[in-house]
Amino acid sequence: MNDQRSLEQNLVQWELDLLQPEIRSSSAVSRLLADDFMEFGSSGRVFTKADIIALLQTESPIELQASQFETRMLAANVVLLTYRVRRISEPPVLSLRSSLWEKRGETWQMVFHQGTPVPG
Repeated sequence: MNDQRSLEQNLVQWELDLLQPEIRSSSAVSRLLADDFMEFGSSGRVFTKADIIALLQTESPIELQASQFETRMLAANVVLLTYRVRRISEPPVLSLRSSLWEKRGETWQMVFHQGTPVPG
């Protein structure tokens, strides 16, 4: 049970890291995202790992606050992580987020992510 709790804490921390401007523009993103990563964006577009890395390099820093993390083990090497993110701006924007993390070898990487805006 301690191993599962430790894994959950690590996954939440990696998600929080990916919300930080200094991480979003660094090589850490490449390590956290699997080569076959895919994202369904709130715009309806589908993004690859290369797309996300390129977009984050040109992104203006934004303040994001995450809460209500929940994890669900789907298999011994797959975890679904869901949470809420509030973009701190006027007007604030709330979104529901979900990520699939998969253990590949000894490394956990995000293989899928989706952000869905919550109607205001």
